[in-house]
Amino acid sequence: MANQEIARRRTFAIIAHPDAGKTSLTEKLLLFGGQIQVAGAVKSNKIRKTATSDWMDIEKQRGISVTTSVMEFDYHDYKINILDTPGHQDFAEDTYRTLTAVDSVIIVVDGAKGVETQTRKLMEVCRMRNTPVIIFVNKMDREAKDPFDLLDELEEELVINVRPLTWPIESGPRFKGVYNIYEQKLNLFQPSKQVVTEKVEVDIHTEDLDNHIGTPLAEKLRSELELIDGVYPEFNVDDYLKGELAPVFFGSALNNFGVQELLDCFVEIAPSPRPVQAEEREVQPEEPKFTGFVFKITANIDPNHRSCVAFCKVCSGKFTRNTPYLHVRHNKTMRFSSPTQFMAQRKTTVDEAWAGDIIGLPDNGTFKIGDTLTEGELLHFKGLPSFSPEMFKYIENADPMKTKQLNKGIDQLMDEGVAQLFVNQFNGRKIIGTVGQLQFEVIKYRLENEYNAKCRWEPLSLYKACWIESDDPAELEAFKKRKYQYMAKDRDGRDVFLADSGYVLQMAQMDFKHIKFHFTSEF
Repeated sequence: MANQEIARRRTFAIIAHPDAGKTSLTEKLLLFGGQIQVAGAVKSNKIRKTATSDWMDIEKQRGISVTTSVMEFDYHDYKINILDTPGHQDFAEDTYRTLTAVDSVIIVVDGAKGVETQTRKLMEVCRMRNTPVIIFVNKMDREAKDPFDLLDELEEELVINVRPLTWPIESGPRFKGVYNIYEQKLNLFQPSKQVVTEKVEVDIHTEDLDNHIGTPLAEKLRSELELIDGVYPEFNVDDYLKGELAPVFFGSALNNFGVQELLDCFVEIAPSPRPVQAEEREVQPEEPKFTGFVFKITANIDPNHRSCVAFCKVCSGKFTRNTPYLHVRHNKTMRFSSPTQFMAQRKTTVDEAWAGDIIGLPDNGTFKIGDTLTEGELLHFKGLPSFSPEMFKYIENADPMKTKQLNKGIDQLMDEGVAQLFVNQFNGRKIIGTVGQLQFEVIKYRLENEYNAKCRWEPLSLYKACWIESDDPAELEAFKKRKYQYMAKDRDGRDVFLADSGYVLQMAQMDFKHIKFHFTSEF
């Protein structure tokens, strides 16, 4: 029974550049999951009432999503958990952490724009963890790049082998549909946001194909399919599961075209919950005892109650409501009377959850990102990566009477993973590092509204923060002395070098051969 429950779980993240049409794809996936009544909540932040946190004003002003939504639904025999990540690059850190809690990923790419910077960075995280990836090339009903050029770009930019499983027939106003290579069926395009397109079984070597799409396009399709078979390796599920091969689908999410093919193939080939590496050992999902880790904390979901929710990925066994579990970092036992599962903005209390599921646990300050829950075993799941920030500012107290509130606010926001805190060893000043400018505005707003503390930002020109380590203590000491002005400590007390230019960093790497420079905190 337990193994059957675990085998039907599929937990994946959808990642994309903001303009790639990710919202439409999520909405259509929910449509197939029989959840159409809630699809609007995914599309518009303004309707997501219960997910309103105190910085919702910024969401409304900017019209962007600043946090990951967690949704689950049933499709055929499968239980699907979708984590819809913020596309905006200023909130990439939230997306990085989400990727540690999923077993596979769907990347949405705009057919006209191709691979964008944000997607490239997120793919690096997938490669670090060998996460299986499926690519959905969206907006084929608009003018798009040549599909072969797109495949070359995907291979080059995302550093992964690709294999198309559907193939587009033209694009833009001439878009006729896709040929489903995986099922050997033709899907003819009818622009409609509600109707799912009918599939036609067609032998591509007969005149039947010409009757559907016309002789010139039929000839072109045959030669392109022949070329695909000659150039690209046969689709191999094992290579996909190892994260070495990405199947590619073409379609138009807005018009509900190509999405069902993606979902049908996804549930068939995507991995059920995978083993998770802890520092002590590898945890198998089929193990009878429950283990899980917190990968995301959302503060103030309901501002009236100052409630926080810690999102926990179940790694093994079965989680049961009101059962005592060990919080490993605090070494104390906790019970959860109201664990929740989410469907966009609607949450329901659950009595049990299996490996692969995501549950929300009420948090009153007891959790930090990376915390582990078990049935008694002392396990530590590997840290969730923090990437080298790209923007830095000194944070200063604007109201000396509120120092305590400011320090508490900074600590809690850093626990939540909103940004990274470094303390400069030269002058003892606190430096906040973020991925984008918008995060500074969010921090200032939240400190003022949630902690009644005021801060001001002071400019700081830095190129990169990198964590350093060395097997040669003498060389490490010499480096720290020479670069004393640019040395800092992170919240875990590790040494961080704050390079003020790319040239300085390059010279430091050349001069100190035995020092390792890491651009992610997980090493």
